Amino acid sequence: MAKDPVNTDTKHLLAGMSMPLVDPALLSQIVATTADISILVSAAGRVEAVLVNPHHAAFGQLDDWTGRPLIDLVTEESREKVDRRLEQIRKPGAKSLAVEVNHTGLSIWEFPVRYALHLLGKDGNVLMLGRDMRPIAEMQQQLVMAQIALERDYETQREMDTRYRVLMEATRDAVVLLAMNNGRIADLNAAAALMLGGTRQDLVGAAIAQEFEGRRRGEFLESLTNIASADAAIPVELIARRSQRKIRVIPRLFRAAGERLMLCRLEAHEQINAAQSESNERLERLYDEGVDSIVFLDQDGLITAGNEAFLKLTDSTHLANVRGRSLADFLARGLVDLRVILDNARRSRQLRLYSTKILNEFNGQIPVEISATWFNDHPRPGFGLVIRDSSRADLLRRPGFGTEDGMRGVMELVGSSTLKDIVAETTDVVEKMCIQTAVELTRNNRLAAAEMLGLSRQSLYVKLRKFGLLSKDDE
Repeated sequence: MAKDPVNTDTKHLLAGMSMPLVDPALLSQIVATTADISILVSAAGRVEAVLVNPHHAAFGQLDDWTGRPLIDLVTEESREKVDRRLEQIRKPGAKSLAVEVNHTGLSIWEFPVRYALHLLGKDGNVLMLGRDMRPIAEMQQQLVMAQIALERDYETQREMDTRYRVLMEATRDAVVLLAMNNGRIADLNAAAALMLGGTRQDLVGAAIAQEFEGRRRGEFLESLTNIASADAAIPVELIARRSQRKIRVIPRLFRAAGERLMLCRLEAHEQINAAQSESNERLERLYDEGVDSIVFLDQDGLITAGNEAFLKLTDSTHLANVRGRSLADFLARGLVDLRVILDNARRSRQLRLYSTKILNEFNGQIPVEISATWFNDHPRPGFGLVIRDSSRADLLRRPGFGTEDGMRGVMELVGSSTLKDIVAETTDVVEKMCIQTAVELTRNNRLAAAEMLGLSRQSLYVKLRKFGLLSKDDE
């Protein structure tokens, strides 16, 4: 079979590194589409022609480059490289060379291009076939920025880790960090390791349940989780297996990076006793040396204990003189005040700032404010009262009627009514406010309110009806 002459010629031409003659128009099109940008430079270094790839329109129109020196179209740091490469390509026997330059046009924007330089004939013209390097430069810039971000994050992580380590070792509290997915110790500080009776290297990664006597992992973790999820975390008292110390564990559950962790604060039994002892000592000193009177009553209102400030307030010589007596003996309104105080404290567990007067042993009256607390969680329930002398505070307080709507209305009567009418209006305002206050203090107990105001029950109802303080159900 005869061989294909065209195929044979083509192979021969490619193998011999020679090409047939090409039409100039076709050659121009081939050059334009082969490179992103093609520049023909004369022997004098001027741009004779510029071809931009029609499929690569990012360069725009570069017709204004024609006739200008090539050295003016590149940045200052690229000029030396361009001159050196043009000089090398024109030497006898020189082959194709490559150069990377940064172009700058008439505007301020710059772009990098990698050129392959080819010498055309003996007249010194050089054809520069260029490839746009902006996509590669942008990718390199992104890689650099990503590397900088990674290094910054790494430095931040190292800084946070250092802070965490310093905090863990510097704090006096014994702290254990648990991983809830496996119930093992993720980290702990030296104070916690000492309390548990081991070293940090031995305890990290150990199952937390095995460090305490009589505890199974599943039940132990469930118990800690339930306690940590409650509004008020109740400490768990345990015995460490290695050190045999009584320890109280206070858990707190949280989530970090999608992982559930638990922070357990450990307290030794002797630390708890020392803290409680210090707290009790301070409370005792406050009770003995405090300026406010403190008195304790049983559930019937009989005095069981009182501090020195209460004895001074009532002018009593000794606690034995007041113990066993009813507090009503020292209240200006007697049983009425006592019943209001005890009933309201028993109903809401607390009563704040109840204003009345205290009678001393010589029938002197001292204005006071009483706050009461009901203790019903003891075998013998009772009340705790804090009594504050308000006589000095009353001298500094300005009357509070000026801001009430009724008193503002009374003040507006000046100039339009006689003094007799204004006084009558003022009396009504004060009487209404007193009745409202008595009803609020007694929690709408009409009999107690009437006794507090020194009125009969029928008179109180008349005044309530007069001021519109009765609901339809009461009438």
